[in-house]
Amino acid sequence: MKYNPVALIRKKRDGKKFQADEIQFLVGEYASKRIPDYQMSALLMAVYFRGMDDAETGQLMHAMMRSGETLDLSRIDCPVIDKHSTGGVGDKISLILAPLVASCGVCVPMISGRGLGHTGGTLDKLGSIPGFRTDLDVRRFIKQLKKINIAMCGQTRTIAPADKRLYALRDVTATVDSIPLIAASIMSKKLAEDLDGLVLDVKFGNGAFMKEYSKAKELARAMIQIGKRFGVRVAAVMTDMNNPLGTYVGNSLEVMESIEALQGRGSADVMEVTYALGTAMLRLGTIKGGQRLLRKKIATGEALQVFAQLVRAQNGDPRVIDDYSLLPIARKRYSVVSPSRGYIHNVDTYLLGMLLVELGGGRMKKGDSIDPSCGFKIHKKIGDRIKKGECLIEIFGDNKTWAQRVKRCMPDVFLIKTSPSRKKPLIREILT
Repeated sequence: MKYNPVALIRKKRDGKKFQADEIQFLVGEYASKRIPDYQMSALLMAVYFRGMDDAETGQLMHAMMRSGETLDLSRIDCPVIDKHSTGGVGDKISLILAPLVASCGVCVPMISGRGLGHTGGTLDKLGSIPGFRTDLDVRRFIKQLKKINIAMCGQTRTIAPADKRLYALRDVTATVDSIPLIAASIMSKKLAEDLDGLVLDVKFGNGAFMKEYSKAKELARAMIQIGKRFGVRVAAVMTDMNNPLGTYVGNSLEVMESIEALQGRGSADVMEVTYALGTAMLRLGTIKGGQRLLRKKIATGEALQVFAQLVRAQNGDPRVIDDYSLLPIARKRYSVVSPSRGYIHNVDTYLLGMLLVELGGGRMKKGDSIDPSCGFKIHKKIGDRIKKGECLIEIFGDNKTWAQRVKRCMPDVFLIKTSPSRKKPLIREILT
């Protein structure tokens, strides 16, 4: 070996800075399985406590990206812009945003993930559409982008394989919430897409991965710096996740809500985030029109047409657009009513996400199976007035035992007080 792994672990443990070739060695040797999990676990913990500066984080990202295949989209004659969300409850924005922006002349190569813990995953939502395939290989992925400007699939085995191994190890060694490791992980997959620009939806609040705004902003800035270092324009929209996003939470229910949004009937909060992210994507792609153009594409039905093309191209059944009964939506519903009158002061969005897992609609570890039919319809959010006996939330679930268990926990989700409460801005800041 070129370097001694133990010496490098000691180096980071003692707070010293890695050189680029040392990081390349560590990532390459681990990807090739010549460095064992126990040594890499020690290194991850050292990074967790000692951190990495911008240069090290960028070098880590680059080493993980170069561990596998990168796309060549140079022959696509329109701007290539992607979007990434740090994850939230009810976050179905990608399903609306990707076809909407593609209808404006942007190529959107979206490589997404599955839900884990309290946050949902774009692949799980798309997977609830009958027949929809998310396991595209690189050749089919690029071919589809050239044809219809949009493709949405999971991470392939050949894109950033080192990141895939490292993420699995971070998940079991309590080193997930390290800003350099998160930033390098996200950007290694995104920059492998040969992007011209990237828009980040970085969430903060009780339902977000980063609870504190300052930490979320630090993560956003780390990813923007990586983009700058490697010549990719990056913008970050900082969005509040103290409320669930939209009206529905749950895979097939969120597909239904996304179709409604593309038909011009989206909820105010969903459309506010969609338009903010979409405007940022158009700006990075130097396409004029901004929010006015986005609204026009929804009004004319062009965005919905692109969504139908996407579903058809990936073997899904486009009839779901006109017939929601083709989606696997639970038939049994249970209403949870307010025990008192007053105002909603807080929604425990994290707990709500975990209750979806309890209901069967999420997973606690990779490989867990999920029920795409279950979920919630949110009737009240922070700032809303409510009467005693009025519906707070509806539970969709065909497993009565699970649904009743979740129903008993629902009063803990909502904090109701007699005094009025103030709604906070959904979008705190946009960073570039």
